[in-house]
Amino acid sequence: MSLLRANNLTIKFGGLTAVSDVSLNLSEHDLVGLIGPNGAGKTTIFNMLTGVYSPTSGTIEFNGEFIQGIKPYEITKKRISRTFQNIRLFKNLTVLDNVKISFDYNVKYNLFHSMFRLPRFHKEEAEIEKRALEILKVFKLEGKKAELACNLPYGEQRRLEIARALAAKPKLLLLDEPAAGMNPQETHELMNLINWVRHEFDIAILLIEHDMKLVMGVCERIIVVDYGKVIAEGSPDEIKNDPKVIEAYLGEEVADAYFGEEVADA
Repeated sequence: MSLLRANNLTIKFGGLTAVSDVSLNLSEHDLVGLIGPNGAGKTTIFNMLTGVYSPTSGTIEFNGEFIQGIKPYEITKKRISRTFQNIRLFKNLTVLDNVKISFDYNVKYNLFHSMFRLPRFHKEEAEIEKRALEILKVFKLEGKKAELACNLPYGEQRRLEIARALAAKPKLLLLDEPAAGMNPQETHELMNLINWVRHEFDIAILLIEHDMKLVMGVCERIIVVDYGKVIAEGSPDEIKNDPKVIEAYLGEEVADAYFGEEVADA
């Protein structure tokens, strides 16, 4: 069943066309990579899917409903969550509070309940804290619940950001360069985490990543963009042997080292 269907997405900034006629389709439980050179338009596509930008033309259908042009917080309510290339935690809040914030869009108590600390407020806040602690335990961060987010090591900050995104109960999780800044051991652990999250939370994942070993190791399908257009789509084996990808993305002389395996003769 199709979960996300983007048709002919185009966005222009003044006279610059950043993304042109991009279409993509994700089914439930898919794990798909979106790759391409720097400046190819990958994060711009994410920004359109999550309401940061409204496409100049084209449609975005999620779970049977058109969502192009609506606000980011409304898209979160539709159950799409994301992380960012540059970690965007609330660094001066605790680890626990960073996760609890993700539940705020769905609270039932109002300002009156909150101001006077009425029973409904306390009951719902207790439930939110319980659920936040359960998520932190999954990510092995419950022991650091009282620490400020800024004091966590880099790899744990990445895990916290993914935990916060999952607290919103998404059906689709968008990961924007989750391995950025990680060492090889952290990247290997992240590969296992992404696979585990997809199965444990029963969601679809679309990720942008420059680490091709990670992409080739976890993604079932890969979409390649260059200059704002899709130039290839297929399985990891098909992508690493696609002459258009080798030429436009890498250059044949470095493809072997970049993909981590020998590229077949085209």
